[in-house]
Amino acid sequence: MRVPLNWLRDYVDIELTPEELAERLTLLGMEVKGIEEWGADWRSVVVGELLTVERHPRADRLSLTTVRVGAGVGVGVGVGEVLEIVCGATNIAPGQRVPVALPGAVLPGGRRIELAQKMGVTSNGMLCSGAELELTGDADGILILDPSAPLGVSLQELYGDVVLDVDVKPNRGDALCLVGLAREVAATTGAQVRWPDITVVESGRPISERLAVRVEDVALCSRFVARWVAGVRVGPSPEQVQMRLRAAGMRPVSNVVDAANYVMLELGKPTHTFDAAAVHDGQLIVRPARPGERLETLDHVERALDADTLLIADPVGALAIAGIMGGAASEVGEGTTDVIVESAVFDPISIRRTGQRHALRSEASVRFEKGQEPRLARLGADRVAQLVAAWAGGSVAPGRLDSAPVEPEDARLAFRPARVNRLLGTDLSAAEQRELLARVGVASGPASEPEQIVIAQGLHPRQVETAAGEVLVATIPSWRRDLAIEADIAEEIARVRGYELLPAVLPHTPMPSYRPSPLDVRHRVRDTLAGAGLSEVVTSALVSPRLVEAFPVPGSPVPVVQGEDAAEGAAISLTNPLSSQHAVLRQSLLGSLLEVLASNLRNGRERVAIFEIGKGYGRVGEETREWWRLGFALCGTAEPPAWNRAARPYDLDDAKGIVELLCARLGFGAPLYAPLADEPTLHPGRAARVIAPHVGGWTSYRADLTETPSSVAGQVGGSVSDHADPSEAQSTVAGQVGEIHPSVLSAWDLRVERVIVGELAIAGLSGDHGLGHGLPVHAVPIARHPAVERDIAVVVPLITPAAAVAATIRAAAGPLLIASRLFDLYRGAPLAADEKSLAERLVFQAADRTLTDAEVDSAIAAITAALVAELGARLRS
Repeated sequence: MRVPLNWLRDYVDIELTPEELAERLTLLGMEVKGIEEWGADWRSVVVGELLTVERHPRADRLSLTTVRVGAGVGVGVGVGEVLEIVCGATNIAPGQRVPVALPGAVLPGGRRIELAQKMGVTSNGMLCSGAELELTGDADGILILDPSAPLGVSLQELYGDVVLDVDVKPNRGDALCLVGLAREVAATTGAQVRWPDITVVESGRPISERLAVRVEDVALCSRFVARWVAGVRVGPSPEQVQMRLRAAGMRPVSNVVDAANYVMLELGKPTHTFDAAAVHDGQLIVRPARPGERLETLDHVERALDADTLLIADPVGALAIAGIMGGAASEVGEGTTDVIVESAVFDPISIRRTGQRHALRSEASVRFEKGQEPRLARLGADRVAQLVAAWAGGSVAPGRLDSAPVEPEDARLAFRPARVNRLLGTDLSAAEQRELLARVGVASGPASEPEQIVIAQGLHPRQVETAAGEVLVATIPSWRRDLAIEADIAEEIARVRGYELLPAVLPHTPMPSYRPSPLDVRHRVRDTLAGAGLSEVVTSALVSPRLVEAFPVPGSPVPVVQGEDAAEGAAISLTNPLSSQHAVLRQSLLGSLLEVLASNLRNGRERVAIFEIGKGYGRVGEETREWWRLGFALCGTAEPPAWNRAARPYDLDDAKGIVELLCARLGFGAPLYAPLADEPTLHPGRAARVIAPHVGGWTSYRADLTETPSSVAGQVGGSVSDHADPSEAQSTVAGQVGEIHPSVLSAWDLRVERVIVGELAIAGLSGDHGLGHGLPVHAVPIARHPAVERDIAVVVPLITPAAAVAATIRAAAGPLLIASRLFDLYRGAPLAADEKSLAERLVFQAADRTLTDAEVDSAIAAITAALVAELGARLRS
């Protein structure tokens, strides 16, 4: 917000230099981002007096003038230099005082003034209009100055100002005006705030005989006030007003419109003025837009309206988009004689959403979005009517129309001075705290009875009750909507006293000796994959609709991961996207990873190994969902060629290796795999579902691994329960890995033979469920007794998964089997075409003794019997 200091001084005395004031405001939280000397371009523009104005001897449309400018810039009245200047304006006459740009002057916009020959006459400078100086909006003639303006004085000295660029934070909408900032200045300097004198002189027929107002949705418009000013003459506003608006960054329009803008900057109350003749039947209606309704706004853009757009209308149609911009049909113009002043309080969320939908934001909507003080509706309407009558003539009709004339009482907020001191690390007495709050208009006093202390609001509100003697009760002024909980009072006391004065002390409350990081799992995953040679990428969550259609939420059921949210729901589209390529929230990371992979391939990179930790999004009914996932993509050579070996491309085993490495690094159980044939983006013969069971959660394994694709299978250790549907069980890792389907490679123009991908849900990845630190690592002492290794080769049907063999071995071996590993797979003669041989290396060991051959042989016999009985296997001789 641009704050001209000369205007600000109307409301508070300022004895500080601009730099000192900027520092004070910044320390109060009102950051001053810059200090500008408004009018610095006018240093070579001085006050001159027209002595003569005669017709140019060689041009009918030019005048030859003589101007006295004084003895020099900054010199007062006296005998001075007389200049001849050629001018084309028609509003000048001898005796007037006008701005004179001397030779060498540079006007706003970079225009340089030099000696010039005009139709044979030398012009020694230029007489300036208000628009040429960017001082007023009048470009039709020379700017006529006050007759008392000192001759020869620089215009910068006469009308210049210092303007502060103040960054008002979103929670302080009350400070987006000069009166609001005057309150802040008063808080730091101790000066008194002066409100403008709002006195409205009324005459004529009462407004109730001219106008009627109806508000259809009080939730969206809590208060609507209207005033009527009759008999106005629309024209330029006073030059001093135009200068103030210019300095504040607003363009002067007319006396009526400028009055509304002036009040918005002065009081922070956006208002709007309607040409009363354009309001049919003398009725204003605040209502939502109807289907198919359209409105041409003041920027002369015709806008299609929807049912979520709040309008100010009449019985015929829309007049304005409430709180954002008026309509062209009801605009105040030169022919306007009667004006309706509208001053309302609109719902901030509705205004924000409407502005976003229509890509339309105004100075008014910025203030409405931050919330409005209810009483400003009445004050704003009165002040605008007062200024319109003063600047444009006319008379204000008696009375006002007010949809909510009873103003709400100031809120009360209890706080504990002792708690404030604990939060701030200070030792301020209750009296000192009360005095600091009084500087910003917050009155306070002792509580007469036990009070509820508001600790938190929102989704998790919290209150505590405290005895009366320990509590002060603050009366919150209507403009301080940001003071809602006890901590806000503490912050306000710290702000007014000065953040720089807070002592550097540790809190009295003992701090925990250690707090595990909620992002530990995320960091471990990053470290593990980076160590395995993958590079992390970060892509946008907003993607094209084509990407979401190609990679939706996985269709097949996925086991529930402990503490993590499931991927579900329909895609979420943006109402007003900046680009068609960023119009939908993604549901899977795979599409984003393939785009990165394709970009690398196009730039000549043959080997790509990347991963991303990000979110997917969906909508279930009216509720939204989001979930954290790990995605990775591999393409090219896993091992480059060398003189003694050929290149090895990435394959499915590399993806499985990444999963197993992560499970080991995070302390989870070993992963299990199941065939996956129902995902259209993955190759049906080279894809698997991944499940890492929750340690201790699954106790037995009796699922039929040969028939149900969703059954759990694996080549490594682990235990699985009797769940008919494993997706109902808790797990620590779940997802899918596989090779991208050739048709998808072709559709995405990926000219490679193979791309391996994976997308996993991992317990603790979100960091929100108490699993962020991973599982504890337990050191296992070295065994004192030797282990016994035995190899066993079994012939099984070709369709039997190796995981079924491994699971049967584990179930039958008993506690002596500590490890098993598949080390050979054989197909061919003398086996049948529908058979295969699997060789497993078994390791037996006991913690308390050395095993005997008889014990190991007994375990081998049990394993052999189970393989024959359950899988129809036979030992290979």
